[in-house]
Amino acid sequence: MRRKSTQPAAPLPQRLGVDPVHLRLPVLGGPWPTVRAYLAERLPAVATARVDALLAAGEVVGEGGRVLGPEEPFRPGAHLWFYRELRAEVPVPFELDVLHRDEHLVVVDKPHFLATTPRGRHVVETALSRLRHSLDLPALSPAHRLDRLTAGLAMFVVRPQDRGAYQSLFKERLVHKEYRAVAPYDPAVELPCTVRSHIVKERGQIAARELDAPPNSESRIELVERRGGLGCYRLLPSTGRTHQLRLHMSGLGLPILGDPVYPVVLPEPAPDDFHRPLQLLSAVMEFTDPLTGRPRRFESRRTLAAWTDHEAWEG
Repeated sequence: MRRKSTQPAAPLPQRLGVDPVHLRLPVLGGPWPTVRAYLAERLPAVATARVDALLAAGEVVGEGGRVLGPEEPFRPGAHLWFYRELRAEVPVPFELDVLHRDEHLVVVDKPHFLATTPRGRHVVETALSRLRHSLDLPALSPAHRLDRLTAGLAMFVVRPQDRGAYQSLFKERLVHKEYRAVAPYDPAVELPCTVRSHIVKERGQIAARELDAPPNSESRIELVERRGGLGCYRLLPSTGRTHQLRLHMSGLGLPILGDPVYPVVLPEPAPDDFHRPLQLLSAVMEFTDPLTGRPRRFESRRTLAAWTDHEAWEG
């Protein structure tokens, strides 16, 4: 039977909730006489000057925290760690509220504009990094994905050994999820209705697309209340495709207010522009806990600004 390889524990702590970069040198070796030569050639995203500075400062370490200097010889299969260079990020000026915390789970009420996990230019200003740092939970990991522009409930797993059980709930569609959205009201759209379509989201493309193919997504759309030209909608997704609810609402002719992608991709706003958030909220999550067998239900305490101040949004 094939033995499962295990990654050694990082000898460097997290910085601001961000893990150090971990690399393993090629097991079969190569033409590099030193660790420096390997890093300079194989990490084009890291400038050679940065590699030299890290090595000179003793900030590249091997197993056990042993400092690797500029002349460290290349050893096939060796592990090493260093801190990535964190670019300045515009702080997201909204609080991340912790609704629940126990030995297994952390459930938060995420604000708009805060990414769930590090990606692209959002690394420190993410829910995961904030929580790891503020709660002193370096092993915390996300149980599911919630878009950066969507506010509301997001769930994280405290212990690595529990991660699979909770992530499987979402993969196997065992979590009842309810969203709230504010969008135009159109009496010609018959509600409630169920929307099914085949959605694809291609890497590098901002917007997802619907294809003429067997459906892989399903959403139930209900009108909760109407105020003038706006409606408050309850959205019940049975699947979890990227941008599914936003795409389905737009397809009905009811694009969610504040959506910069559907039905038309708008120019990207300035990084510090937080004035018009997407009016979509992850409002309810309900499931049977896979570890305890107990029912769990969480509700967001947030509201959607377009509904509490609908006249300003209609204008």
